[in-house]
Amino acid sequence: MNDLNTDSGTWTRSNSRNTLHLLFWTVAWVLSTALAAFGPKLLWDFATVPTVLAVLVNVGVGFGMILATKRQVHGLDELQQRIFLDAGALSLGVGLVFGIAYELLEDIKLIPFEPEISHLIILMTLTFLAGKIAGHRKYR
Repeated sequence: MNDLNTDSGTWTRSNSRNTLHLLFWTVAWVLSTALAAFGPKLLWDFATVPTVLAVLVNVGVGFGMILATKRQVHGLDELQQRIFLDAGALSLGVGLVFGIAYELLEDIKLIPFEPEISHLIILMTLTFLAGKIAGHRKYR
């Protein structure tokens, strides 16, 4: 019995550590995105070198976040991985289908404004969260 408790405790600690690493990389990525988005206008008057560096840092930190997400998912149990995979597939599909349709609406002049990537990010995030919630309810 102690082996089961030890293994469970080890898995719990590992999962918590992976979650904290993912939180760190996500916050770092959001901050680096803000720096790349607002730095040129507010901090360095659209100078090319700092702007390119900020974008490169953003991409590098984003890659770190991707690796942290991969580690997080690999550390989950099989059911949690399945829920994540289902939610991710739903989010990818909705993002692709509605993203293309949204762009087409502007191309054929059915909407008077240019589509923004932030709208697609919000849609995909909400879809992913809904998929995770639905998955947890399904397998409860």
